[in-house]
Amino acid sequence: MTTVLRVPEELSARVPAEQRGPGLDRDAVRLLVSRGTAVSHHAFAELPRLLRAGDLLVVNTSPTLAAAVDGRIGHARVVVHFSTRGDDGRWAIELRDPDERGTTRPRAGGPAGTEVQLPGGVRLRLEEPLSAESGRLWWARAREAGSGGGTPASATAEGGGRRAPGAEGGSGGGLPGQTFTEPLDATRTPASAPAAGGDSRAPGAAEDGSEGMPGPAFAETRDAAAGTPAPAAVESGNRPRAAVSDAGGGNPGQAFAENPGAADHGGRGTSEARSPGGADAGAVVSGLLREYGRPIRYSYTERDQPLSVYRTVFALPSPDGAGSAEMPSAARPFTARLVAELVSRGVQFAPVVLHTGVASAEAHEAPYAERFAVSEASARLINAVKAGGGRVIAVGTTAVRAVESAVGADGLVRARAGWTDLVVTPERGVRVVDGLLTGLHEPEASHLLMLEAVAGRAAIDRSYEEALRGRYLWHEFGDTHLILPEEDPHAEHCCSNCW
Repeated sequence: MTTVLRVPEELSARVPAEQRGPGLDRDAVRLLVSRGTAVSHHAFAELPRLLRAGDLLVVNTSPTLAAAVDGRIGHARVVVHFSTRGDDGRWAIELRDPDERGTTRPRAGGPAGTEVQLPGGVRLRLEEPLSAESGRLWWARAREAGSGGGTPASATAEGGGRRAPGAEGGSGGGLPGQTFTEPLDATRTPASAPAAGGDSRAPGAAEDGSEGMPGPAFAETRDAAAGTPAPAAVESGNRPRAAVSDAGGGNPGQAFAENPGAADHGGRGTSEARSPGGADAGAVVSGLLREYGRPIRYSYTERDQPLSVYRTVFALPSPDGAGSAEMPSAARPFTARLVAELVSRGVQFAPVVLHTGVASAEAHEAPYAERFAVSEASARLINAVKAGGGRVIAVGTTAVRAVESAVGADGLVRARAGWTDLVVTPERGVRVVDGLLTGLHEPEASHLLMLEAVAGRAAIDRSYEEALRGRYLWHEFGDTHLILPEEDPHAEHCCSNCW
């Protein structure tokens, strides 16, 4: 961006909205609305009046994981941020150094063979960098210690395992029974957690029941999101991936059973990886996160928060332990009450899944490949809204990435699941999404290219000028930005929701 050079430190949102004063809820944030270069200022609670009957909100149901765990390399304390679970049971991870403020600072990754000692007798061995471009993220394999290795990480809290304060079991949101047919050759890591040492949860921090699903209005599509079809064609950013066709033909939802050359990708194929004790290596980490993990916390936040603070109202659990290292934060201001009001005004919801990895808070790297799914029910709903002249508005950049990865050359969205490395840029453009509800991103963040693809450079420059001038708050607990299509001056101005 040209107009935003620096976001003042005092504009970082340090605590969630509901903790800023008595009687506040998650929706007590501001909402900047831009239609082209026209900008207006609102409260987030006004969203139902800013949308129309027939609009469709695409929401990401991935739950946030307690992805940060304290560990040691020799005598040195480290924090491991678990980013993304590969198909072979390995995890993409980021190593961080704890600081004196309860957060972390960057640490060089590697070298291969480095072993990290983790709670519960779990050992994590670094095997290879995630990619040649990033020495920050590494593929690592977890194993439980042999006999006498302490409490297994897979033990439940009821079975005597120690659970970190505020950590919650059942984290997930993946796709039960799903088979991924492509190796993950590039992946981001889960949003990292607070510092090593004691957990400094604030007494009485909000446990706001955010994991629940709001109201019966969402029930129709909820099951469809969980029962996602087998992987089919997946469009990547600049090249088709193996076993993928984007020619518009083919069988939507078709499963590709073959995975040629999986053994040639550093063990990142679909084979099950097991620790010496026989436990699935991926399951070892899932148990570890349930018992000892905490949400990744960045330095601009004031204190640790319970996991419920980092989960949205749309989050759905999954038995395979999959989820997001970083919260799909654009949906955070939604409450069950607000969702019910939107539904009552004729706004629909289409759930999708994209499990986000750990972004670099310092380097602002482009996103890596991430696991996603668009169900048959959501694909049909999106296509029906488009055909009927309604607006498809993605809630968050993750929802954009999922939906745009499932659209064919004919412009139709199909049920698809697997891995996507799509990066939406102004050159690529968007094929499905008409609008976007998102947070405010740092000037260097790659997400801004996606915003420009949706609205254009002039509109984004103008809106960020206004956000700075109006002293909007940044980051995951901050204010929001609704990007809508420019109004047609020749069309009759009406709003079916203006009651």
